[in-house]
Amino acid sequence: MLSSCLDGLTEEQARRSLVPSRTTLLGLVKHATFVEKVWFDEAVTGRSRADIGIPATPDESFVLDDSDTIDGVRRAHREACAAARRATAALDLDDLLPGNRRGPLPLRWVYLHVLRELAQHCGHAEILREQILAE
Repeated sequence: MLSSCLDGLTEEQARRSLVPSRTTLLGLVKHATFVEKVWFDEAVTGRSRADIGIPATPDESFVLDDSDTIDGVRRAHREACAAARRATAALDLDDLLPGNRRGPLPLRWVYLHVLRELAQHCGHAEILREQILAE
């Protein structure tokens, strides 16, 4: 799970920026929460991102507030994942999710897309964590 990249880190280490983008370990987990809500709330329900309470763009989802802590970001991620499981529990893989900006997409496609994105971010997290722990 992506949030395990935060295991044993200090708040400062979790926020450390090692690349020119907004990518940090804490930001990656916060972004993963955004991803869960986009694909399993917005896409399933059709609610707007403003109604859900998430940023308008993926880039903004990496931005850390002073109130973002390891515990709080992890909790939000766990809650988003649990909500995603509840939202899709009664759906079949071929059911169309109506709320995506690209138009209706089958749940199967959404699962594969989210899996690919999270796998990519796990790779980013491994590299960042290795750099932080080597310092």
